[in-house]
Amino acid sequence: MKNLKTFLRNNSGVSLVEVLIGLFMTGLVVASVFGVYINHHKNWMIQEDVTEMQQSARAVIDELTRQVRMAGHGLPLGLPGLEAYNTNPDTIVITYQANSCDAPLEHAMPRPSAELRCDGHDVSCFQDDQWAYIFSPDSGGGEFFLITHVQTGSSHIQHNTMPLSKAYPKGSILLSLERVKYYIDRTDTLRPKLMMQLLGQTPQVYAENIEDLQFRYVMKNSAVVDVPVSTADIRSVRISLTGRSARPDPDFPADPYRRRTFASEVNLRNFDI
Repeated sequence: MKNLKTFLRNNSGVSLVEVLIGLFMTGLVVASVFGVYINHHKNWMIQEDVTEMQQSARAVIDELTRQVRMAGHGLPLGLPGLEAYNTNPDTIVITYQANSCDAPLEHAMPRPSAELRCDGHDVSCFQDDQWAYIFSPDSGGGEFFLITHVQTGSSHIQHNTMPLSKAYPKGSILLSLERVKYYIDRTDTLRPKLMMQLLGQTPQVYAENIEDLQFRYVMKNSAVVDVPVSTADIRSVRISLTGRSARPDPDFPADPYRRRTFASEVNLRNFDI
């Protein structure tokens, strides 16, 4: 019995070597588990980034397609529906009448700063601090101006902050028009943005991480150009837009961003065919 107790006492516990082996094996298991987790987390982050990039780029090109399709709708003669700038990334300005808001002048303006008298017509669709367009159907020509106050009761419209370039005659037409400009802002090289600017307003960020925007114009003679000589001769617009992932991938240091390019071609239904 004494010898048995001595044997058990001498063989109790673990040796230092066994402890080190156990720690080493535990470390291998933990490292493997963390490696799998980190890899799956990284792939999940990449997939989330790519999904967000694709959704944003698709939404942008859908909006651009809709806006370009409206170009020229309801515009008076001489006012272009599109203005194209080959600035790489390109810039485009789109103008159209979004609603049926219009009113004629019932009295000639005695001077360029005079109020616009549309007596007997509904001018409630116009708003204070809105940009509108006035033109003369007989003499041609027109201009944008800022409405400062709409008197719906008397059907008079004020433009106190800026006189018009001339006194418009009776029968001239006031229109409520949409005029929107799209371009890429690369001021922050890490966050290129698609900007949208309405007439007379401060540019606003429309979408983040839009890296490139290109327009090409198919003319009535089938030529494809970067800048049309005559916007009236445009028959369709080809849009190419490139979205970029928000986060860089450290595994590709030379070019760490993922990109997707979407394209669309828009027939201009409001231009002469």
